[in-house]
Amino acid sequence: MTEEAWSSALAAFNIEAEALRQSASRMDMRAFGEAVDALKNAPLIAASGCGHSGIACAHFAHLMCCIEKPARFIPPSEALHGGLGFLAKGSVLLLASRGGKTAELTPISEVGRARGAIVITVTENDASPLARNSDIVLLMLAERETDRENTQGTASFCAMNAIFDALQAALIVDMDYVSKRFAQIHPGGAVGERLNSSV
Repeated sequence: MTEEAWSSALAAFNIEAEALRQSASRMDMRAFGEAVDALKNAPLIAASGCGHSGIACAHFAHLMCCIEKPARFIPPSEALHGGLGFLAKGSVLLLASRGGKTAELTPISEVGRARGAIVITVTENDASPLARNSDIVLLMLAERETDRENTQGTASFCAMNAIFDALQAALIVDMDYVSKRFAQIHPGGAVGERLNSSV
């Protein structure tokens, strides 16, 4: 490995840390609180995005399931072919798109609104089509990605995941979700062993 490659690797940590700081500074308490309340009261949660945003949405759906909020990641292609049929009034549809212009997500947003779901969009662009068609907008920011060409969805992926982690952290407090409940649904691995040996 060259010295330049090593320097680039170390710089990635600082770039992602800065994206987290920038996203935290853009977080609006009122919008974030509305998102927490919507998720807490939602009977069902759907999340959708493309590429790295889609992978982050899968993480988000898993986080919700871990606190017993029924959630599912819906790939955009499946969502546009009947996959949103389980959405109903009061459900939450979370969409993630850094630029807020992902073409595949626009009709998904429209279906969600037509079915009475609360639409939450995570994006950098509050003037984007997805943001304008949402009930709640959570703003993130990543001024650059970690690679030298500034093209790979890395720091932005990190920032998006941090917002999802923050939502779960807030929900755990608001719902008073305790590890005793988590132990029941997480019997596997070292975490399951630790939780179930203490309850």
